[in-house]
Amino acid sequence: MPVKGELASQGITEMKSGQPFPKAMHSMNAYLGAGPIARALSIGADVVVTGRCVDSAVVLGPLLHEFGWSTSDYDRLAAGSLAGHLVECGAQATGGIFTDWHMVPGWDNIGFPIVECSSDGSFILTKPPKTGGLVTFGTVAEQLVYEIGDPRKYMLPDVTCDFSQVQIEEIKGREKEAVLVKGVKGSAPSNDYKVSATYADGYRVTAVCPIGGPWASEKAHRTAKAILKRTQNMFKQLGIADYTDTLIQVVGSEQTYGPNAYMDNNPREVMLWLAAHHSDKRALEILSREVAPAGTGMAPGFMTLVGGRPRVSPVLKLFSFLYPKDKLQVKVHCDEHEETITSPVVPESTQDEVQESVTEEGPQLGTGTHTFSLGDLAYTRSGDKGNTCNIGVVARHPFYVPYLRQALTEEAVQQYFDHLIDAPDSRETKSVTRYELPGVYGFNFVLDNALGGGGIASLRCDAQGKAYGQMFLDFKIENVPDLPTLAKKESSGP
Repeated sequence: MPVKGELASQGITEMKSGQPFPKAMHSMNAYLGAGPIARALSIGADVVVTGRCVDSAVVLGPLLHEFGWSTSDYDRLAAGSLAGHLVECGAQATGGIFTDWHMVPGWDNIGFPIVECSSDGSFILTKPPKTGGLVTFGTVAEQLVYEIGDPRKYMLPDVTCDFSQVQIEEIKGREKEAVLVKGVKGSAPSNDYKVSATYADGYRVTAVCPIGGPWASEKAHRTAKAILKRTQNMFKQLGIADYTDTLIQVVGSEQTYGPNAYMDNNPREVMLWLAAHHSDKRALEILSREVAPAGTGMAPGFMTLVGGRPRVSPVLKLFSFLYPKDKLQVKVHCDEHEETITSPVVPESTQDEVQESVTEEGPQLGTGTHTFSLGDLAYTRSGDKGNTCNIGVVARHPFYVPYLRQALTEEAVQQYFDHLIDAPDSRETKSVTRYELPGVYGFNFVLDNALGGGGIASLRCDAQGKAYGQMFLDFKIENVPDLPTLAKKESSGP
C-alpha cells in the first residue's frame, strides 16, 4: 500500500479484464510462496504465522524444510505443491461435496485428508482411521481439477506445475481409504508475484423472502419489481440516482438453469432473492426498509424476511495484477532474530514455454440410440477465481473419454451456460476454453465473465460457481452406443 501512488502511475491493469488501476484501492496483498515458511522453520520456529500466501505453500514449506529440497528441483516442488493443492480445502478431498454424495458415509464425523510424503516427491493421500468420508480416485480427482485454469501451467510463486499427466491410483488393501498420487511435473516459476487487491465500489444489499402458494414464482417476480419501482420513485423525489445494478432471482423455479430448466409448471414454494448495488448507501437503506411492507401490501403467501431487515454492506471488488518479486522483501521474525528474504530472479531461459496440447484423432466413434446424462459418465467439480468459473469433468471410465471429448466442445459448453455468461454478445465471443488432463481422463472448462462479477461483487446467489458443476451433470450425451456395457466388455480383456 505505501507504493500505491507509484503503481497507479505505472499504468498497471487488471490481469484478466484490462481494467485500469482503481483510485479507491482498499488493500493489496502479494501471494507469497513456501520459501519464507521453510526459512522460519529452519531458524527454530515451531509455529509459522504468515500473511497471504498460496494455499499450497503451507504444505510445501514444511516439505522444503524436512527434505532439504533445492529451490530449483522443480518436479519435487510441483509434487509438494500438488499435495498442498489436494488438501487445501479439507474434506473436499475425502468425499465432501463429491458428485456421488449419496455414497459417502459419516458426514457427521468426516475425516480430513492426510498426505504421507516421501523425499522423492511421491505421496499417499489418506484420512484418519474410523472416520467418515471416502478416499477414492473420484474424490481426489475432483479436488485435482478444483479452481484451476490451464492444468499444464498452474502457476505458483515457487514453481509452475503441470497437472495434465497426474495419475491417481487406489491402493489395494486400503480401499476407500488411500490413493497414490504421481506424475506431476514442474518447471521454473515466473519472476512476478500475483497480487490480490481490492477496491471500494459502492454498496450492496440482499433481501431473501420465502413465498408460498399457487403461482409463487410469478408472485415473487411481481413483488420484487414493485419494490424496486416504489424505491425508484422515492429516489426521484430525493434527488438520488437510480440503482447501478439489480437482480431478481427466484430460487426454486430453476431460473439459474435458464433454457436447460426441467420445470414446466409454476412451483408453489420459492425463495425470492432481491439484490441491488448503488454508489449511495442512503439508497440501499431505503430499499432495506421497503421490503417488509410487501408482506402486508403485495402478494399473498409472503412468509417472512429471512434474517430481518437486510443489512447494507460495502462492496470490495477484486483487482489482480503482477508485481516483480525482486521489488518485494519478505521479513522473517523468530524470537530476537529477523532477516529479509528476496526471491531469486529466474533466468528466462529456464522458464519453459508450455506447448499447446494436440488432441490426436482417434478411430471413428460408433453411434447408437442411447442418451446419457453427463453425470452417468463423469464426475464434476466447479469453483471460482474472481469472475471466472472453472468446471472440471473426470470420466468414470477411460472408455468414455473420446465420447466426452466429442460432445463437450467449447461451443457446446458455452451454449449450455450462455445465459450465465456476461459478454457484449456471448454467442459471438469465445468465453469457454477447454483443457485436457489425460492422466485422470479429465477435462477442465474455464468460463470467463460467468459469475456476475464474482465474490461479494456479484449480486447472484451462486457468486462462486459452486453449483455449476452440478448443473452440468444434466448435459445430454446423445446418439451414442450403450457405453457402460461396452466399457465393461473392454475392461474384461480378450
